[in-house]
Amino acid sequence: MMAILDFFLALLLAPLYSGWINVCRAHWQRRQAASLWLPYWTLIKLVRKEAVIPQGTTQLFVWVPYLVFACLAVALSQVPLFGTGLPWSASADVIALVGTLALARVLLALGAMDTGTAFASLGARREMLMAFLAEPALLSVLFTLVLMTQSTTLAHMAQSMLDRPLALNPSLAFAAVAYTMVFLAENGRIPVDNPTTHLELTMIHEAMLLEYSGRYLALLEWGQSVRLLLYTGIGIALFLPWGMESGAVSLEGTVLALPVLLFKCMLIGALLAGLEVFSAKLRIFRVPEFLSMAFIFGVLGMFVHVLLEVV
Repeated sequence: MMAILDFFLALLLAPLYSGWINVCRAHWQRRQAASLWLPYWTLIKLVRKEAVIPQGTTQLFVWVPYLVFACLAVALSQVPLFGTGLPWSASADVIALVGTLALARVLLALGAMDTGTAFASLGARREMLMAFLAEPALLSVLFTLVLMTQSTTLAHMAQSMLDRPLALNPSLAFAAVAYTMVFLAENGRIPVDNPTTHLELTMIHEAMLLEYSGRYLALLEWGQSVRLLLYTGIGIALFLPWGMESGAVSLEGTVLALPVLLFKCMLIGALLAGLEVFSAKLRIFRVPEFLSMAFIFGVLGMFVHVLLEVV
């Protein structure tokens, strides 16, 4: 029961995490920041507005926001944010987790292409290109942790990392660098994509949302915040698991783990905002090189682990 409450708490905290990143970006840019609660007010405003459905679209366009949000919510439920003792952790491994995220991406691309507009289709094609390059890099990172922890479930990986002594590990360092690059690409952040751009020719993720409005756009925006928290949670579980509850999730453990989780998210959000402010967006034909480097780092992490085990 407590694990279910933790899951819904994570869903509610996702827009707050996006708001914190926006506040940090404003501070890095030396300008006045919007309210930390602005993502919540935006979602409420969108829900109250009438949804306009483009002419010529099918029922797929209407169902895509619900299906995408459901996929992201299922993926988030597999991520140990407050504790490693998730009762349903054995039901899905990391490959199924990546597959669920890929399903959400494919559905969103199909919904964008269903409109038949040029920019939405352009964004869908670019999104599929990013997925083609980012998913192997993500799997290489996860396989590195699979070799280190001898487990394919994220909760067991986090538990194994908690039980390991704190030490410098070169394979873990390679995996962390690769995961950071994948994190930026999968969430449409600079240098891969600019989430605040209004230039249609440079859009990737935002181009697929141009035809959505009302409650459909609210679901997709909330889903983007959930995706951001989800990838942050995966990174914390794999590389910074200290502070979360070990074993079965309880009310006392959640109360103790929540401030630690918030501190980690605040630190990662501030670093992410600083990276976006002090770096430039890559040109679209340079993005494959960026993600190829992420894949190479992930593979190096696996090779280094295997070599150190042999030695």
